[in-house]
Amino acid sequence: MNEQNNIKKPFTEFLEKFLKRKVALISFLFIVLLIFIAIFQPTLHDIDYADYENLLSEPSSKHWFGTDEYGRDLFSRVVAGTRLSLFVSLSAVSIGASIGCVLGLVAGYYGGKIESIIMRSCDVMFSFPGLLLAIGIVAIIGPGLINVIIAIAIYGIPSFTRIVRSSTISLKKQLYIEACKSIGVSDFRILFIHIFPGTLPALIVTLTMRIGTAIISAASLSFLGFGASPTNPDWGAMLSTGRDYIGLAPHMLFYPGLMIFLTVLAFNLLGDGLRDTLDPKLN
Repeated sequence: MNEQNNIKKPFTEFLEKFLKRKVALISFLFIVLLIFIAIFQPTLHDIDYADYENLLSEPSSKHWFGTDEYGRDLFSRVVAGTRLSLFVSLSAVSIGASIGCVLGLVAGYYGGKIESIIMRSCDVMFSFPGLLLAIGIVAIIGPGLINVIIAIAIYGIPSFTRIVRSSTISLKKQLYIEACKSIGVSDFRILFIHIFPGTLPALIVTLTMRIGTAIISAASLSFLGFGASPTNPDWGAMLSTGRDYIGLAPHMLFYPGLMIFLTVLAFNLLGDGLRDTLDPKLN
């Protein structure tokens, strides 16, 4: 019972502190709503159904967000785009975080030449703007959603590597790590069982904020024609198509852009709230 109470107490304290941060809580609830929308897709119409009697129509009771140049319901396509955007961003960030964590743990724990090679490689990647690096990668391996995920994942690796390395350097000096070494615990177990959990607070904050960055990057690549095709319900592709009709149907730009703005803002505000909650200096 005492062990269970000891486990529950940190989580309870975290929950109490997090619930006091209203902006972060609202952002979290909005993200939960987005995930619900992505799973169940509560649409009004078939996303590919063309209503030729309502081409470029303004928002109405029948078409809440209006229609596009083919008479397709924009609300249904924006809702369907939620699943696509979250899938691309979450996949890319997860891959980048996984690789970055391993590299950061290895660099921070072993140091020396291994650390120099890993960190200098990260410095080279940091020398390029993230979106420009992603465009370069997609230009080499070709357009498409899978390649967009790969590109965003690659340019996200250095951020996670640096964060995890810094935490690892601090944690490996702790007494319990020295005790593990003295009794012959393997490096693999020390890294992933004893050190890695200590990197999670900083990692979670970075992970949350990188999702917002990934959504913008994915939308930007689709806008430039490197990601989803215009026929797919992708927010970036919708913006790309909508710019041709900005004078006739500004709603084609407004609603996909609004969803990108709100989603990125929610993830960034949630990341800020988690950082403030998990950082003992700010509590």
